[in-house]
Amino acid sequence: MEIYNLLSSDISAIFITLKLALITCFFLAIIGTPLAYYLAFESKRSKSFLEAIVTLPLVLPPTVIGFYLIVFFSPDTSLGKFFIMLTGEQLIFSFHGLVLASIIYSLPFWVQPLQSSFEKIGKDTIRTAYTLGASPLDTFKNIIIPLSKRGFLTSFIISFAHTMGEFGIVLMVGGGIHGKTKVIAISIYDHVEQLSFGKAHFLAAGMLILSFIILLSLFYSNRTRVVGIK
Repeated sequence: MEIYNLLSSDISAIFITLKLALITCFFLAIIGTPLAYYLAFESKRSKSFLEAIVTLPLVLPPTVIGFYLIVFFSPDTSLGKFFIMLTGEQLIFSFHGLVLASIIYSLPFWVQPLQSSFEKIGKDTIRTAYTLGASPLDTFKNIIIPLSKRGFLTSFIISFAHTMGEFGIVLMVGGGIHGKTKVIAISIYDHVEQLSFGKAHFLAAGMLILSFIILLSLFYSNRTRVVGIK
């Protein structure tokens, strides 16, 4: 009965979390992949500046990022006004705001593994493909992507897991509104505040097991590929 009550009250948080993680990874693939490619093969001085910006979410406290996102998403800003004009609702405390915040916060978790994978391919391979008449698109599709499958897999798994475990950012930007922006991490926090440790344990244990399975699959896949190469 307790498990049934838990599922009935927190099922929306579970679905919102999964939905948020999948949508975030989708947009990270669109935004982060060309960014990782640029950082891997570009040698301009601006590269260091861009790398520092991308890496900022790794060193800044989530509350700092959350605060500035609240300011940036405010209805008084150009972005906030445009979103209200487009959808009729404000960006802050909305699921769309959660997605944008998650993209920003999880960006280095997508870019860095993929950048490392691209760098292992080397510029010489790219130059050789161009010399043989391949276009940049053909080179990326037929050479870079096949050689970087492990990098894409790593980026997806880490970004997905990281987004599912977000707390500070989603709480500040989303507000933890039930059925709208309340994710699993916030549900666990609410249960602990209410001293409902059984419900908190059920959700926390589920997150722990899922995270372990995700990481185990990643490490096993990487190890299998390395052994296969040898």
